[in-house]
Amino acid sequence: MEAVLQVPRRSFVREWVLTVDHKKIGIMYGVTALFFFLIGGLFALLVRTDLLSYKGVFDAQSYNEFFTMHATVMVFLVIIPMLMGAFANYLVPLQVGARDMAFPRMNALSYWLYFVGGITILLSMVYGMPDSGWTAYPPYSLTSQGPGMDFFVMAIHIVGLSSILGAINIIVTVHRMRAPGMTWNRLPLFVWSTLVTAYMQLFATPALAGAVTTLLLDRHFGTVFYDSSAGGDPMMYQHLFWFYSHPAVYIMILPAFGIISEVIPVFARKPIFGYHAIAYSSVAIGFLGFFVWAHHMFVAGMQMSAGIPFMISSLVIAVPTSVKIFNWLATMWRGAVEYTVPMMYASLGFIGSFIIGGFSGTIVAAVPLDMHLHDTYFVVAHIHYVLFGGAVMCIMAGIHFWFPKLTGRMYNEKLGYLGFWLYFIGTQVTFFPMHLVGLAGMPRRIASYAPIFQTWNQVATIGSYILGLGTIIILYNLMISAKYGRKVGHNPWHARTLEWTVSSPPPEHNFDEIPVVTDSPYRPYKPEELTASKESA
Repeated sequence: MEAVLQVPRRSFVREWVLTVDHKKIGIMYGVTALFFFLIGGLFALLVRTDLLSYKGVFDAQSYNEFFTMHATVMVFLVIIPMLMGAFANYLVPLQVGARDMAFPRMNALSYWLYFVGGITILLSMVYGMPDSGWTAYPPYSLTSQGPGMDFFVMAIHIVGLSSILGAINIIVTVHRMRAPGMTWNRLPLFVWSTLVTAYMQLFATPALAGAVTTLLLDRHFGTVFYDSSAGGDPMMYQHLFWFYSHPAVYIMILPAFGIISEVIPVFARKPIFGYHAIAYSSVAIGFLGFFVWAHHMFVAGMQMSAGIPFMISSLVIAVPTSVKIFNWLATMWRGAVEYTVPMMYASLGFIGSFIIGGFSGTIVAAVPLDMHLHDTYFVVAHIHYVLFGGAVMCIMAGIHFWFPKLTGRMYNEKLGYLGFWLYFIGTQVTFFPMHLVGLAGMPRRIASYAPIFQTWNQVATIGSYILGLGTIIILYNLMISAKYGRKVGHNPWHARTLEWTVSSPPPEHNFDEIPVVTDSPYRPYKPEELTASKESA
């Protein structure tokens, strides 16, 4: 009689709450970030609903709280944790051939700090929400009534600590735990992008902590860091804030670039064009990202001569970004492109939208143009084309690309395409009209506006409802497919990075034996290898 080994079933607490498995922590990051995505999206819909009428629907105070919560949740609780918490946690150890992160317990601590920071922000919905925008500029943030700003400061501290711990883990894992043969020139491009991003988090986040700590001291402990009437300097807050928050734009987009660099060569059925150019352009963006912060402050009282170097550095950083776009397009050129759902998000969805956001970024980086466009809806359009048309489109590409690896099942492709088209159309309808009203002079962050802007605002609001519908369909598809989707093998896309060599979902310790890497992850398949891959899919 054959003996059967019975593996004892773990409780939910031991399986998930106490887990130190990087894959489960990555999934927990992802599920939590999607929950906050719904919260942040709901606040966006409230903002857009208010702007349906030029008179506004809600009172000004409520409107201020809605857009503050929307931006705060989306930046600190959705995009950064989804990319550097969910995707990086799940994929980096697998892609470098390691069994886990370098510090598994610190990894779990990082997630739970993020969770507590998110709950802290949500508590402000009960006790009073912040209302000064996600920038929290003094002097208004010093006098803002209620506990909302204090919840904001506490949450930033907690989430910031989580971010630093996560960055340390990624840096040590990539430097010290790569499989034999995994040289720097064989490192998957997603790992390159997360490594650079982790360094940016490590060096930039303390500046934000300093900014909000001194803000808290001014509010409650009698200091005058930002009180100009007592010799303080509000400009110092802006310098500290943007020293973190402009690199934060690249923290939100570099890992997204890494996702695109994995998706496009797989479905173009060609090796990535310009591997080294894409990898080293990430390093260049990470380095230059620390020299552009003051381009947000051209109208804040800076001398014109002081703004010129920041204008130049902001324009120069467009060069490595353009290098990436050129290489992605060259990878698709004359490839046998398969327009699967993740490829639609990566190509038309991301590249098509991000080019618009990148181009408008060069416009607001120029001092003479920014003087006219600052604080108008043109800036709102620009940042949403970068973060929604860029980062969120990449997140959706990544979710659909690695969904079979996480679950061992395939999503419903018809619903997948429907979700994509709703997202793509909704993005253009929502955000492109903001360019027009911004160029015409409509200021941002106002609850009511001149009647002349109403038509385009109504169009934008309809677009936001399309995005809301798309979100519901995408999440429904993923939830249903995780349980009832068609089962697939370990490599349904015939990709070559290491995570596709193990079962779907991967075993607890990733690899029975640490793999020995002998080639680039982007080398094309030999005919016999492709046949074997298709048989296993």
